[in-house]
Amino acid sequence: MVGLFRLVSGCPGPSGFGSASTAQEVTEGIDGTNLTALVTGGASGIGLETSRVLALRGVHVIIGARNMKAANEAKNKIVRENPRARIDVLELDLCSTNSIRSFADNFIALHLPLNILINNAGIMFCPFQLSQDGLEVQFATNHIGHFLLTNPLLDTMKNRVKATGIQ
Repeated sequence: MVGLFRLVSGCPGPSGFGSASTAQEVTEGIDGTNLTALVTGGASGIGLETSRVLALRGVHVIIGARNMKAANEAKNKIVRENPRARIDVLELDLCSTNSIRSFADNFIALHLPLNILINNAGIMFCPFQLSQDGLEVQFATNHIGHFLLTNPLLDTMKNRVKATGIQ
């Protein structure tokens, strides 16, 4: 019961942070200058805030999004707030295996390190529909899509760990 009270009231826990803590507060003092992060669904909501704060900390952020107009608007919003932000956007539809394959190939071709992978994108409360691959779209997007995206990027992440020793 005490844990629930802490959560609802925003009281800090042992880490000094609680449910009322912001991403900016949690990352205070972190220098991400030499890091690259991929944020799926980084064009809105939690993904946008994650992208914004990572960029604020110096991280090169790649936003993977199915709506390129929204992704570019998100990028512009972040850059207006932080002109030194390094943000790139790449098209990614986690409901489509072809899009996932293309995204992974394009990312790998950039020869960027991948230090942080934030599988954030998701959809909810959508009517029953099958993807072009024959999967229910919510399951395809929220689960299978991230699995299929992560696998081809693992070597890029492992190589970065070997090069830096940072896990």
